[in-house]
Amino acid sequence: MEVHHHPKVEKKNFKQYFLEFLMIFLAVTLGFFAENIREYISDHHKANTFAASMKEDLKADMAQLNNYNKYFKAAANNIDTFMVLLQNNDPQNIPSGKLYWYGLYGGALGSFISNDATFQQMKSSGSLGLFKSKTTIDIEKYDRFCRLLEDSNDMSKDIYTEVRKARAMIFDFKYNEMANQITQANRIAFSQARIDSFIASDPPLLSHDKVLFNQYVELVRSRFIRLFNVAYSDSLLKQANIVLGDLNKDYQ
Repeated sequence: MEVHHHPKVEKKNFKQYFLEFLMIFLAVTLGFFAENIREYISDHHKANTFAASMKEDLKADMAQLNNYNKYFKAAANNIDTFMVLLQNNDPQNIPSGKLYWYGLYGGALGSFISNDATFQQMKSSGSLGLFKSKTTIDIEKYDRFCRLLEDSNDMSKDIYTEVRKARAMIFDFKYNEMANQITQANRIAFSQARIDSFIASDPPLLSHDKVLFNQYVELVRSRFIRLFNVAYSDSLLKQANIVLGDLNKDYQ
């Protein structure tokens, strides 16, 4: 009968157990840190990519806002002149060229549509948290200002239509179009001589009726006082500069 001998198992001392535990602990810890570092590098890369894209969106918005402000401020100045002319004179005693030129701007139309593709992508994917908290807050504030300006532009559409209807009762569209072409040409290369030549041409009006002029002025005044959007666009432009500063500081 054979006798089976059990292999002799060498007992480990405390130091060996501790070393094994330490090696396992270090491996797990290093793995944890490596994964965190990998996630940090990935998130930082994503944040840099989003920041670069958002900077381009902001620059496009700022160019659009600068043109928007310039156009509406010029329109407001011309409408002020138009109203002063009518406050102090009967329409029949005012050169028709002046009435055409300054009255044209009651129908000034401008719009602002934010380049928000990057913001919407980050918002929908929950990636706004990749940015620093101040930057995120400033971006969300900028987006709220964008919505305010766009909503204000939408609200002005109804009164804009009424202004154009009232203007059509007084001014012949043919001469309005001539004045509008001068305005467009002056955006490219300004020429006071063009304006002076048009004003001196004394184009005929469809009506000198004071009631029609009064109706037009009231609509224009209401539009520019109640719905004029330069205050919104000025605030939006300032906020765009703040966000751009944040992104330039954090993401070169």
